[in-house]
Amino acid sequence: MPDPIHLEADYLIIGAGAVGMAFADTLTAETDATVIIVDRMAKPGGHWNIAYPFVTLHQPSAYYGVNSVELSKGRKDPAGWNQGLGDLASGTEVLAYFEDVMRHRLLPSGRVRYFPLCDVDGEDGFVHRLTGQRYTVDVRRKTVDATWLKTTVPANHTPGFTVGEGVRFMPVNDLPTLSGQPEGYVVIGGGKTGIDACLWLLAQGVDPDHIRWIMPRDAWLLDRQNTQATDEFFGSTVGGIAAQYEAAAAATSIEDLFDRLEASGALLRIDPAVRPRMFHGATVSAMELEQLRRIRNIVRMGRVQRIERDRIVLAQGQLPTSAGHVHVDCSASAIGNLSIKPVFEGKRITAQTVRSYQPVFSAAFVAHVEAAYEDEAHKNRLCGVVPLPNHDTDWIRMTLAMSLNQHHWSKEPGIGRWLVASRLDALAKMLKRIQPHETDKQAIVARLQRAAPAAMSNLQRLAAEIA
Repeated sequence: MPDPIHLEADYLIIGAGAVGMAFADTLTAETDATVIIVDRMAKPGGHWNIAYPFVTLHQPSAYYGVNSVELSKGRKDPAGWNQGLGDLASGTEVLAYFEDVMRHRLLPSGRVRYFPLCDVDGEDGFVHRLTGQRYTVDVRRKTVDATWLKTTVPANHTPGFTVGEGVRFMPVNDLPTLSGQPEGYVVIGGGKTGIDACLWLLAQGVDPDHIRWIMPRDAWLLDRQNTQATDEFFGSTVGGIAAQYEAAAAATSIEDLFDRLEASGALLRIDPAVRPRMFHGATVSAMELEQLRRIRNIVRMGRVQRIERDRIVLAQGQLPTSAGHVHVDCSASAIGNLSIKPVFEGKRITAQTVRSYQPVFSAAFVAHVEAAYEDEAHKNRLCGVVPLPNHDTDWIRMTLAMSLNQHHWSKEPGIGRWLVASRLDALAKMLKRIQPHETDKQAIVARLQRAAPAAMSNLQRLAAEIA
């Protein structure tokens, strides 16, 4: 066994996925700190290295990546079910992007060292997975955990059910390798991955009646048109936020809140007759939703317990299957860790979301706060953790936490300037660009400002009911 190699740096960042890369990019841009980045993958990009081949972003590329380098091509998708909306980078594009950021942005700074294929070993070291070489690190300032969310993908996911002999079973990654026509497809999982699998099958021309979709919980979905990053969509993006606040201000109960959110266009559901109980923040376009509604064989009998050669056993019953059916595992939860802790704790930073749906913006923001402020209590106030949603009612907790952060940020002129300059904050720039003659946009902002105080008060009341 070779002797340990001793290293030193101001910051040790654990994880070269999107969160770790976004943090490192902002930290090196705003400080003269030295950084060591350690990751178990062979290339930067985290879970994107093993994502399924047809995966794309669910939100516009303009919101993703690191602050200093554009990912979006600045154009709309010209065809397909995202037609007319901001481009959605593919998995291969995202991987190439992060490799380019590492090779042409971070490493050339001379202040970043990158150690791929390494596992963390204790608080102060890591080991190369192929050579066994151990490294110890003298971290002068802080260790940054960019893996707290524990993102999982189907390729490295162990299903929570058993699969019997003779069952054709595969992770969604293997779908494009199929040849020949099976008797049917069984898609297991109602989240983003299940949606992607169903849309991919439909795009290949598979008859929707040959798809059986096992959906333990229906989900509320976001309309992707309300997430666009250009002034053309000001009415749907900023107007969508105003509509959410108005719905929250007027709601008389939790059920009424979601009725109003749906009526405003903020939330969508696949089946108008089935009330969702899940919310993960997945987005769909209107055309994608139309396609998903073509699938009529949706099974709502709880989670799969086991798959046998001739039947699928679920929590609330069973249904027939056959050796000729392909069973596609989409049951992996994108986020494996929903627990939260303070972002700043002594010599450790735990990167978490401080804005709804935007982990990479959050990582860049946390890095800016680390660079710009000293007092730990104040930094944690600015970086209140926005809990990741799971149940439908988590929309309430998430919105409250995000609004509280926004309130704290509004009290800091430096934060306001940073947000407007940030590539990852399209909303701040849209608001900043409003011209005196654009009375329609000013009216939308006025609606938002009028509704916000009553919305926050009412959401606190509803949150108390949940508790």
